[in-house]
Amino acid sequence: MNQHSNPFQQAAFLTSANALAQLPPDQGSEVAFAGRSNAGKSSALNTITGQRGLARTSKTPGRTQLINFFAIGPEQHLVDLPGYGYAKVPLSVKRHWQQVLADYLRTRKALRGLILLMDIRHPFKDFDQQMLDWCNQQRMPVHILLTKADKLGRGAAGNTLQQVRKQLGKDWPLATVQLFSSLDKQGLDEVRALLSEWLQTGEARTDKKE
Repeated sequence: MNQHSNPFQQAAFLTSANALAQLPPDQGSEVAFAGRSNAGKSSALNTITGQRGLARTSKTPGRTQLINFFAIGPEQHLVDLPGYGYAKVPLSVKRHWQQVLADYLRTRKALRGLILLMDIRHPFKDFDQQMLDWCNQQRMPVHILLTKADKLGRGAAGNTLQQVRKQLGKDWPLATVQLFSSLDKQGLDEVRALLSEWLQTGEARTDKKE
């Protein structure tokens, strides 16, 4: 795709943060990406933006240790949340990031929604359910990418998609879901359209707690 058909191709790294106090000004619109450390989050960000090296990919899970901001346009950002809590890290580090993530989702007014990545072969792990619960409490829109959909046949992938939709309808009715593959670009147009819609929502969330 050329730059005109992919508005995310102009994404550029802005800053990293280890704590909420280090975040950019809380204004404009942003969409955050979260997922267990082997869910393919970095690959998805690179595929969506069409930039192979935007988000670092590593064969060692849990390398993303900071909140990384990428500028898309004036006061529009994609946010790569750390893959902690799921990799082999010290308990103190795990607790730190659980608190940072919870506070970020609770207080960030610019946050329009969360993209949650789950390996289609292993959905609804403990971290996934925790993130869904947090977002449900904040009435935060969540869109799930069932990643690595190319690893399953079309029938099996479709069956998993329906099972996930059924579970969401029961426990997390605000969440939506789709199939996604960074390898064969399955579901790419769908997630780009959703991101564009969320980022163009200019109204600040007024229900956030300070």
